[in-house]
Amino acid sequence: MKTIQELQDIASQVRRDIIRSVSAAGCGHPGGSLSSTDILTALYFSEMKQDPATWRRDAKGQDAFIPSAGHLAPVVYAVLARAGYFEPAKLGTLRKFGSDLQGHPSTEHGLKGIFMPSGSLGQGLAAAAGIALAKKLAGEPERAFALLGDGESEEGEIWETAMFAAGHKLDNLVAMTDWNHLQIDGKIESVTGIDELDEKWAAFGWDVIEADGHDFESILKAFEIARVRNGKPKMIMFSTEMGHGVDFMAGNHGWHGKAPSAEECEKAMAQLKETLGDY
Repeated sequence: MKTIQELQDIASQVRRDIIRSVSAAGCGHPGGSLSSTDILTALYFSEMKQDPATWRRDAKGQDAFIPSAGHLAPVVYAVLARAGYFEPAKLGTLRKFGSDLQGHPSTEHGLKGIFMPSGSLGQGLAAAAGIALAKKLAGEPERAFALLGDGESEEGEIWETAMFAAGHKLDNLVAMTDWNHLQIDGKIESVTGIDELDEKWAAFGWDVIEADGHDFESILKAFEIARVRNGKPKMIMFSTEMGHGVDFMAGNHGWHGKAPSAEECEKAMAQLKETLGDY
């Protein structure tokens, strides 16, 4: 188990990795990647049963994580690299032709840590529910995790899966929402008119847990609560800020899918502590 300080140090490095890789690629999605950094750092380094040395795509003997919001690939890759799934130097190849690190996670090149391709929004939660059901039927104790965006939660397949998971009592399924209230076109409530996602998940029969997605004590407490097996799937609503950690990106939906320039990259890097060594 990592200390809070160790998690903060890892998260700072992951944010640097995100900025550098997206800037070098000239395209990508830094906003949501930065807002979900602390969530995935806590998941991989403190909560999830995972080991890159024994990782298997069939998820036997381990927890599985599906990034349903596949455009958050920069943070997924950075966390995997820092967790030992591949060398951090590979992060510099993000979105390059022929690279393992495509703009959305892909299994084409056999990249360790990626269970399935994800990019079409809404599909990842369904895959995680399938994994959770398979584990339950097989009597396996491990769990399935999925990360959703709040904008992604406008997709109909999300709510079909919500009914499926509740109906099959998948209490080994833990979904997490990066609840930053922004999507590519602006505020969630201005696009769909509805932002009470916590109430919606509860109405669909899920255990809803709310936490501060930038406070590691709050994040870890939420994960602790989600371990309870009571016949209900879990949804952790993590309140976050798009672009968190970089002042000119914070709270700005314009950084949903925009790469920082070289100058902006340097400005961002100056705000983030290097703790594990840049690639």
